[in-house]
Amino acid sequence: MTDNALVLFSGGQDSTTCLAWALERFAHVETIGFDYGQRHRIELDVRPAVLAGLRGMAGWRGKLGDDHMIDLAVLGQISQTALTQNVAIAMQDNGLPNTFVPGRNLIFMNFAAAIAYRRGIKNIVTGVCETDFSGYPDCRDDTMKAVQLALNLGMESRFVIHTPLMWIDKAQTWKLAQSLGGDTLVDLIREESHTCYNGDRTHRHDWGFGCGACPACELRAQGYEGFKAKGG
Repeated sequence: MTDNALVLFSGGQDSTTCLAWALERFAHVETIGFDYGQRHRIELDVRPAVLAGLRGMAGWRGKLGDDHMIDLAVLGQISQTALTQNVAIAMQDNGLPNTFVPGRNLIFMNFAAAIAYRRGIKNIVTGVCETDFSGYPDCRDDTMKAVQLALNLGMESRFVIHTPLMWIDKAQTWKLAQSLGGDTLVDLIREESHTCYNGDRTHRHDWGFGCGACPACELRAQGYEGFKAKGG
């Protein structure tokens, strides 16, 4: 089947926007999430509310299918990062923030492809982005193209990896969400999704919940301000 998709859905702003993007384009969409011992595991707790909200939106009813949750605790066990351990977020000597989890997206894509293979799904959608502040090497366009080639060779398949956010910034991501689902989707992202690295759901901001100080919150807040400044 070519009119279906599997979306890597964490419960955050980017993956929610990508899920809406897929729902607008494909007749049947499934989701996959990963529990790797992330310190902001609350993102997994908000996933059902986001999925319920999307299922209720006009035009997408009946399109959203099964959700697959994968236990990848071993990734957290072998990683020494600010996303898998309770350490301060900081820059490393190699120029990358210690929020970078080596191999994470590569592993995610392999497991997603295995599920897609089993389910007969051709299209895989992920929210990786080169314009993100972090510069994570496993979010780059070249990496995703290489992964697509490797998966197709290794599984004798014709997967297509879609990266709707690859070349846009956070303000444009907010705008994309609005263009897909109007203010209803923007409000769903603000109220139900989670992006804060510290897992804070106690502080409410115009752009949503979060500590307001971690890099993820700062990026989301700046993007929302830019979005609103342009009439969003």
